[in-house]
Amino acid sequence: MYGWSRGGVRVFGGVAVTAVRRLSAYVLALALGAGVLVLAGPGAGSADAASVCNGRPTRTIGFATGELRLYRTRQYVCALAVTKRPGPRQAMSVSLQPRGGRAAVNSGRFTRQAGPVTVHALNRCVRASASVAGRGTSTGWVLC
Repeated sequence: MYGWSRGGVRVFGGVAVTAVRRLSAYVLALALGAGVLVLAGPGAGSADAASVCNGRPTRTIGFATGELRLYRTRQYVCALAVTKRPGPRQAMSVSLQPRGGRAAVNSGRFTRQAGPVTVHALNRCVRASASVAGRGTSTGWVLC
């Protein structure tokens, strides 16, 4: 029935008005929450960019023009070369080699970072190197 009252609650088309109001308030809250995430982003206020490597940060080795960042999961190691001054394109490279394996290399002209490069390193040491604008660093066998 349309427009009748049952126990003080108005019912329209078999649906209680309070249920409709509750549902519309829920939908409005979801829409507002989604709008806030779109405008502000999920990491609003965070100064650090999210890493593109999986795993936990293991080492960060700084050098004159940037830094080499190493991340590790149980089976993999990932490396990035990040410049200290992002902006115009500059020569960058990052290399990661597991002991007894081939090196994974990413090099070119980038604005912010070279990499990520990932190698399988379950129970193996790795050797990493990075350079930004002609200056760089390298490690010996690490993460053994």
